[in-house]
Amino acid sequence: MNKKIETIIAVGGTGGHVIPGYNLAKHLNGKNFNINIVSDKRGCKFINKQNIFKVFILPSSPINTKNVLTFFISSIIILYSIFRSIFFLILNRPKIIFGMGGYASFPICIAASILKIKFLIYENNLIIGKANKYLLPFAEKILISHKEIEGINQKYEYKVVQIGNIIKNEIINFSKDYNQSDNQKISILILGGSQAAKIFANILPSVFKNCSDQGILLKIYQQCLPEQNEDLKQFYKKNNLDFSIFNFSENIVEYFSKVNLAITRSGSSMLAELTNANIPFISVPLPSSAENHQLKNAIFYERKKLCFLIHEKDLNKKLIYLIRELYENNSILDEIKKNQRQYSDKNVYNNIDQLLKDIIDEKN
Repeated sequence: MNKKIETIIAVGGTGGHVIPGYNLAKHLNGKNFNINIVSDKRGCKFINKQNIFKVFILPSSPINTKNVLTFFISSIIILYSIFRSIFFLILNRPKIIFGMGGYASFPICIAASILKIKFLIYENNLIIGKANKYLLPFAEKILISHKEIEGINQKYEYKVVQIGNIIKNEIINFSKDYNQSDNQKISILILGGSQAAKIFANILPSVFKNCSDQGILLKIYQQCLPEQNEDLKQFYKKNNLDFSIFNFSENIVEYFSKVNLAITRSGSSMLAELTNANIPFISVPLPSSAENHQLKNAIFYERKKLCFLIHEKDLNKKLIYLIRELYENNSILDEIKKNQRQYSDKNVYNNIDQLLKDIIDEKN
């Protein structure tokens, strides 16, 4: 088949939706697919600035029912985006559409349903998101990362296909054998979106200082906002802590190779990346996450003994005790890594390729 298959990947405005969508786009771009990405203005900031893919920007809004006025405004925005999506689809004539979750994916998928274009939705959290829940009755399939997902109505279970987490191939194939010795520094990678970077920069440095005061040797690799660079550098230098500060990086694997522990928010993509890379991590759920999905993600990984869970409100009082325990007993990290080695998303792209082949063959 020489002619490329026109494909649209619609992503919500957060990194948790955009990053898997972008990973999928890069994979399909190497196959026989021509990719267009649809998102809102928030989502565009996560998309690679090299302009590999065409990006169609749609306004998006949650259904806001707090009062009549906000409900009316959000409804108008959504209807406008649906009409724009219909014209966009007529113009581009895609054969398949992926909805990766988030409100920005909703209008394009509804428009696809109206035009009788098949679309798939993807859910990588442990509870189905609102947009995907609304779209599920019209979707061809729902692709999931974990069979333990909650919130899918039993009558739609026939649409469920477990494929794994759509993460970067270089992370799936990442390998590092790191064993901590008794007097070695714990090398800690601090990760998170913009909200986490701000909060972690406010809370964690004093915790690390207390660790250092107790004789715990640390090396800190901290992701932060650009405006936090100087304050963090001054604090760590003043307190003689070994550190490296960086801002948001495409090449996160570079830091995976340097650490034996991470502290992160509980977005599904990041937890999957750390697990596949065999990096033990402390999961700190975002308290305000929709449907409390980050807490559900963190609990899932903790129960499987793939990570540690600390609530944000408990960081000041609990983190130092956990770090001390890990420093004094390096076998704890080794046990987490052993459990992580039993888990892999290495088949995710093969699963996607087979599913698309079946759908395309069926259409032909």
